[in-house]
Amino acid sequence: MRRTLIVSDIHGCIKPFNRLLEQEGYNAAKDKLILLGDYVDRGPHSKEVVDRVMELVQDHGAIALRGNHDHRFVQLIRTNLPDTKARFLKYGGVATLSSYMKASKPPKPLTTSNAKIQYIRKHYARHIQFLEKLPLYYEDEHHIFVHAGINPKYARWQDQPEHDFMYIRDEFHHAKLELAKMVVFGHTKTSKLHASSDIWFSDGKIGIDGGCAYGKQLNMLIFEEGTYRTAFVKG
Repeated sequence: MRRTLIVSDIHGCIKPFNRLLEQEGYNAAKDKLILLGDYVDRGPHSKEVVDRVMELVQDHGAIALRGNHDHRFVQLIRTNLPDTKARFLKYGGVATLSSYMKASKPPKPLTTSNAKIQYIRKHYARHIQFLEKLPLYYEDEHHIFVHAGINPKYARWQDQPEHDFMYIRDEFHHAKLELAKMVVFGHTKTSKLHASSDIWFSDGKIGIDGGCAYGKQLNMLIFEEGTYRTAFVKG
């Protein structure tokens, strides 16, 4: 592969995502595209982003990981438990439900969250199946790709709980990792790591979530012939 292109935390921002791929000349025949999770919530077009990610994975060989928002969305549609629903709606899930309703235009207005959840469960089972089967990490020769990070307490990072792959923050950010590969992650906005929406480079780790759904930017990390380059589009 000529280049490895990495994007994270699209969060329903389909237009910036498509612009970024076009801007950087993404070519599935030459480039490896790796997406680090959080396709839904907060932004206006979660349904369209999931459609696009499915196409990129199934038709073009992209790698897509599971983020905490994707995990929570699956849990909601599968169970509709009160605690799960409360967390989902609190952290941007209202936008996801609205996206699916606007995109599919149910025959009658669905006014309650329960009705919308039931509709998605019935009509978008393939989306839910896709999201729940996504892997938690991916490795290549030089990198470990995860959504949130690596728990330094584990001698074998692969043995850490699923929750850590999707949710860990400070314990990972402040750790000095004894790993042979660079860890590339999203989940935490880079503006919280170095007061900038640009990609954060640190010792053994690279954070790339530019906060697109918050009106900031969607970042891309580009690895080519042993060197890094960054790109972004405004949210």
